[in-house]
Amino acid sequence: MNEHRLELRNVAKKFGPLAVLGDVSLTVSEGEFVTIVGPSGAGKSTILRMLTGTDKPESGDILFDGRHLKESSASFAFMPQRDALMPWRRIIDNTTLGLEVQGMSRSQARAKVAPLFEPFGLAGFEHHYPAQLSGGMRQRAALLRTVVQDSDMLLLDEPFGALDALTRTQMQEWLQTMWTDHRWTALLITHDVREAVFLSDRIYVLSPRPARVLREFKVPLPRPRTLADLGSSAARQIETEILESLLHHSLS
Repeated sequence: MNEHRLELRNVAKKFGPLAVLGDVSLTVSEGEFVTIVGPSGAGKSTILRMLTGTDKPESGDILFDGRHLKESSASFAFMPQRDALMPWRRIIDNTTLGLEVQGMSRSQARAKVAPLFEPFGLAGFEHHYPAQLSGGMRQRAALLRTVVQDSDMLLLDEPFGALDALTRTQMQEWLQTMWTDHRWTALLITHDVREAVFLSDRIYVLSPRPARVLREFKVPLPRPRTLADLGSSAARQIETEILESLLHHSLS
């Protein structure tokens, strides 16, 4: 059996004359949390769109469990930058939306989602509307909607980027706890280097477009992690090296 769930091999992508991805190769293994960081416009979100079928690579291969993605039955659960909750649906019906789209009845979907409201910190808010929830609670509802679909892999596109600094930190801690409990296979896109170090098993750093992988970092911090771990010498060294890589190549 292939050791990697997801593998990108020399993937390139253009939009007209604009080369966005030059030569990107990366892997994600079962139960691994991998993050991609890079400058704006480097094609980070384009990678996620290729995985969900919205875009196609110009060249290179994308494999899942050793099979080309177009021949694979792989399913990806995608969480965008904004929570994208429907304001006219109550939270319980927002979280069941993906299941209903897959053909599950509303009553079956509600029965599947209901036990998750407590661990996701949403117990008692099932029948509230999105406007009645804080930003962090809305993001938890969005993640619940994403993971309840039992997809093979989570794709997280800057999920906390719109939150204030304190709420973002709280959500990072919460996601780290949830991942430790469930061990989802996850690929995160973020501009936040500290977030990447805190959450990830491995980090890929992309160059400016046309993007290529500048460096790959393994994060040696033990799990479960706390914010205090970000003050360790190992965490500070990785963060510094990532920032130096980004800064050096943005100026070159």
